[in-house]
This record gives sequence, structure tokens and C-alpha cells, in this order.
Amino acid sequence: MIEGDRMRWEGRTAMARAWVRLPSGKRLDLLNPTPFDWDDRDLALGLARTYRWGGHSAWPMPLSVAQHSLAVLALCRAWAPAPLSPLAELRELLHDADEGLLGFDPLSVIKPFLGQEFRDLTSRLEDTVFQRYGLPRWTAEQKAFHKRADRVAAASEAIHVVGWTREEVSKVLKIRFRPVDDDPLLPVYGGTPWEPWAPDLAAERFLEELGRLKTAAS
Repeated sequence: MIEGDRMRWEGRTAMARAWVRLPSGKRLDLLNPTPFDWDDRDLALGLARTYRWGGHSAWPMPLSVAQHSLAVLALCRAWAPAPLSPLAELRELLHDADEGLLGFDPLSVIKPFLGQEFRDLTSRLEDTVFQRYGLPRWTAEQKAFHKRADRVAAASEAIHVVGWTREEVSKVLKIRFRPVDDDPLLPVYGGTPWEPWAPDLAAERFLEELGRLKTAAS
């Protein structure tokens, strides 16, 4: 962002407010967040009620960002050459936490059309999440490892949850990572492979994992 744009953005956000009242009773200003503006259950519920793939699904329920986040964590655990530290696992679990606070997960190809101000808003929320949970910044190697798991999860969801074919995932969606057939969450939670969870269940499972990792990292 050039200096003039930055000053205009900061000038607007200094006056503008975008308040949301959270289930805990706390309030969060999306334009000027602080690490104290939500509790863990607020975040879990937000992620469980925010849907991937534009809310579209071949199942009766759409797939939540909470369930996706747990799937990415499961893939990272399975693929890591050595056990990940609790903080590294916590960072994987919270990689989309800004979407739960915002209540919006736009399709990735739409994000460039939302402009620099939207990128600044999500970056600010992400920074606040990292501050609240004491997360270390990604190294280039860690980020590449994470992106592989994230994109494999996306390719697999496209097929098993939304209904795209394997050929369409590659040629239409342009996801170059090979999808997996086995649901990475099935060994952990059981149930029907790839079935999206109801929001309350997704929130409960996300919150349980979040609490466990926070305790392990402390």
C-alpha cells in the first residue's frame, strides 16, 4: 500500500466502527480489534457458523471453517516428519481464525476483487489472533508445509463435500494438489466420511482441541 492510501485507510478506521456483539456478550470492532475482544467459545462458534465453498454442499449441511481447520491440523500431524510443537499445532488450528471473527470466508478467487482495504482488514484480524494466542510467525518452510495441507484439504473437500470431479478440481478450480480419499477426521471423531458437521458439534470439537492445545503450549 502506498503512503497516501495508508493514511486514508488509517484516517477512515480511526473514525469508523464495525461493532459485532458476540455470544459471550463481548463486543468486537472488526476495524480496530484487540486481543481481549472475544473468548474462545465466540471464536469456535464463529468458525462453526462460517461456511466454506460459498455455503454450497452436496450434503444437507455445508462445511464449516471449524471442521476444515481441524482437517488441516490432522493432515499436518500425519505428514510432519517429527511431532509438531503445541504452538505449531495451535497455529494450524487457528490459520483461518480471522474468518470466524469476520463471519465471512470468500472464495479464494474473489479475494483480489475485494481490494486492498479488505486485505488490510483481514491482516489486522489475523495479527490480533496471533497476539492473543502467542503464535510464532511462519517461516517460509513452515508456510509451504501449511499451504500444502490447506490446499489438499480444499481439493478433497471440493470432491467429497461439494461434488466437483477430480478433473474439474485440476482444470476448473486450478488446484494443483492431489486430493485424498480418506477423511483425515474419521480416525479421530468417527461418523460418516466427509459429512459436514452441524454447527454446534463443529464448535464443540474445535473448542475442545483449542483448549487442549492452549494447555499444552502454556
